[in-house]
Amino acid sequence: MSDVSNRILASLLETRTGQQLSMSRRWRIDTALKVVMRERGIATLEQLVGIIVSGRTPALVDEVVDALLNNETFFFRDRATFDLLLDGALRRIERARAQTRRIRIWCAGCSTGQEVYSLAMAFAEDSVRWRDWVIDIVGSDVSVGAVNRAREGLYSQFEVQRGLPVRQMMRWFDEEPAQQWRVSRQLRSSVRFLVHNLAEPPPRPGGFDIILCRNVLLYFSKDMQRTVFARLAEASAPDASLMLGAGETTIGQTDEFVADPEFRGLYMRASTRAVTGAQARAGSVVRS
Repeated sequence: MSDVSNRILASLLETRTGQQLSMSRRWRIDTALKVVMRERGIATLEQLVGIIVSGRTPALVDEVVDALLNNETFFFRDRATFDLLLDGALRRIERARAQTRRIRIWCAGCSTGQEVYSLAMAFAEDSVRWRDWVIDIVGSDVSVGAVNRAREGLYSQFEVQRGLPVRQMMRWFDEEPAQQWRVSRQLRSSVRFLVHNLAEPPPRPGGFDIILCRNVLLYFSKDMQRTVFARLAEASAPDASLMLGAGETTIGQTDEFVADPEFRGLYMRASTRAVTGAQARAGSVVRS
């Protein structure tokens, strides 16, 4: 494929989603678009780009953008960090919300939904603890196709086994034909999914107690990363916890979030840490 076609596809993806198709990722263009081309009867990538440029088939453009997105995810991805969130930061939020007994969680850039259902499983398996609580889990992604798959909750044998012990698979999934597994009705009814671009205003400004935005920021430009962090801050409660991907950080990207001093690997609002630090210093003065 020519450099011009490469640039056109990369520009299309960035314009529509904010994600950059770096040189190191352009090798996957051919593989990613094979299904779209086969279903549309398009012989070559150059022909595909020509149809896109003509502007006659907006639905094809949507399909191409969806195919170019990296929807890599799996259940309980980076389990150690997941456990840190559930056994650490969540308990802090639980204490802080003891009066309202409501916790709101946003999985931003959730892809096909495995992360969202992982959280739903964790809460459902600790039902006594969360009795009489309202646990609101929202997953969002810019990909219409990924969100539709997440809502359907139907996964292949390979997908359902990635990161998921057999015990949980048998408890929370129903076997379907052709080695497919569907998330139980109970879990599907406990979560919500929506199509959302991270550059846009958040689905609930100031309302989320926990935000997961994992392995998404690394595909954005520096300017776009700053924009997304601003949106995440806009979405988060003052004492919210933020969970990023293993290769992502707030350092040099934003002043809105800082490393959580209590739970290494998680992040919190910078203003909250400043208040916490001031309270700690005041307490030490009083004790002295």
